[in-house]
Amino acid sequence: MAVLVVGTMAICLATPLASNATMLLMDRSNFIPAQSSIFSFEPYVINNGSSNYWLYGQDRTYYYHFTYQADAPYLYIPRKNTCAGFDRADVRTWCSASRGIPRG
Repeated sequence: MAVLVVGTMAICLATPLASNATMLLMDRSNFIPAQSSIFSFEPYVINNGSSNYWLYGQDRTYYYHFTYQADAPYLYIPRKNTCAGFDRADVRTWCSASRGIPRG
């Protein structure tokens, strides 16, 4: 039993699992992109309004941007990209970004 508790605590401390679970529970507009996981997705720009949903996030492979569009709720681009003047917090600098699909 102690091993289970220690293992669970290690996962919660070593990954963004706890903060992502809280984010998902507190605001229904939040989601984890299909290419990512609750264990690896990390928001790095959060909306400052009445809702606390992510605007930009990352995982080991991609950067993500929330678009507010129903047919493509987010864009994503590889962390290793060749965009000139790339700024991970400015989608206007993202070249060749892919459209994320809504989870259904």
